[in-house]
Amino acid sequence: MAEIGFYHLQSTSLDRALPGLLAKAVKSGLRAVVLAGSPERVEALDAALWTYDPDSFLPHGTKTTGSATEQPIWLTETDENPNGAAFLVLLDDMESGRLADYRRIAYMFDGNDGAAVEAARARWTLYKSQGHALVYWQQGDAGGWQQKS
Repeated sequence: MAEIGFYHLQSTSLDRALPGLLAKAVKSGLRAVVLAGSPERVEALDAALWTYDPDSFLPHGTKTTGSATEQPIWLTETDENPNGAAFLVLLDDMESGRLADYRRIAYMFDGNDGAAVEAARARWTLYKSQGHALVYWQQGDAGGWQQKS
């Protein structure tokens, strides 16, 4: 079973918090797939990864830019793993039928959105019933992550 971390965003937006998680994954040698809820979200994340830090670069691609097998980070709205990733990031309450393909999974949700919090609770219950190892991370005031369970 996969280790699934629930990342509860509170003090920063997704486009500011996601690059940090992806940078850690790439630095540790993991390829990542980011599964978003729409092509528009993929496009926005693509732009955010180019501009989040002028002194840093996160190599990534989308179906628009192509070359999936060469990309350490693949942004998509389709449940796919074309770059052989071991790390999956689920956004917008997206669901994957490929959880077993990944070593680590991050489920990110906006703690300021009541519907997103309820969806995360339901997803936690489902994943727990399936036997996955679950970890809950809450964002602190400074934007860092604190493990709560």
